[in-house]
Amino acid sequence: MLWDDFSQPILHAHWTPTCIGGGQIAIADATLILSFAAAQQGHYTDAQIDDYTGLPRTRFPWRPPLRMEVRARTSLPAAHIADVSHEHLRGTAGFGFWNYPFSVRGDILMLPEAIWFFYASPPSNMALVPGIPGWGWKAQVVHTLRTEALTALLPTTLAIGWARATGATQTAARWLQRLSGASEVLLTADMTQWHTYALEWRAHQARFWVDDVLVLTVANPPTRPLGFVAWLDNQYAIATPRGVLRFGTVASGPQQLELAFIKIEPLH
Repeated sequence: MLWDDFSQPILHAHWTPTCIGGGQIAIADATLILSFAAAQQGHYTDAQIDDYTGLPRTRFPWRPPLRMEVRARTSLPAAHIADVSHEHLRGTAGFGFWNYPFSVRGDILMLPEAIWFFYASPPSNMALVPGIPGWGWKAQVVHTLRTEALTALLPTTLAIGWARATGATQTAARWLQRLSGASEVLLTADMTQWHTYALEWRAHQARFWVDDVLVLTVANPPTRPLGFVAWLDNQYAIATPRGVLRFGTVASGPQQLELAFIKIEPLH
């Protein structure tokens, strides 16, 4: 079991801190604050804690069955679907479990697996589930490392080629979801207010709550070991049914993600 309420002035030894490009980590008033004063387009900025740095993926510390609770808020609201001109959190942010599918240089080494609460602002457009925007504040599962993904690879490639040639993306969107194994829901909770986010991760099912309200249930989630991460950065990613795949960084002013506690406990 892990319980960290940030009541001590220094970071718990369980966590590995990462601060890149002006990212900062602080503890004040029993709250962990991940922040940066500004970020520049073309320069990566990140503030995060994790518990997998330096470990081989086979030794990542978490696997089902378990329950996670995080109480959190951000300094700026999520981007609205209808209006992205208002002041909003820029880049990506969130907390939960994933397999860190990158190298230390940022190269993609393997397909992603994740069970987490995830935010991305425009220009991010990770259109993994038909009918749901490719950006926003979400409860999300991504499960690519499974047999069904292999059988979906060729049909997805063909469907993307058809979408690029004709502009008709519906079939490609469905195959992209099968390939990624993604399930998600757009959250309506105001990110700037304190909320308690919880998930139960079992071998046959993952369930997500916001303030004790069930928001998403997913069958057959990942079961491989995953690591916990909480982060705030200025990155964006684009992956669309037309085969567009692109990464980059955005400019921003001051912004922060605050955590009041992190609790992870085994389930029986």
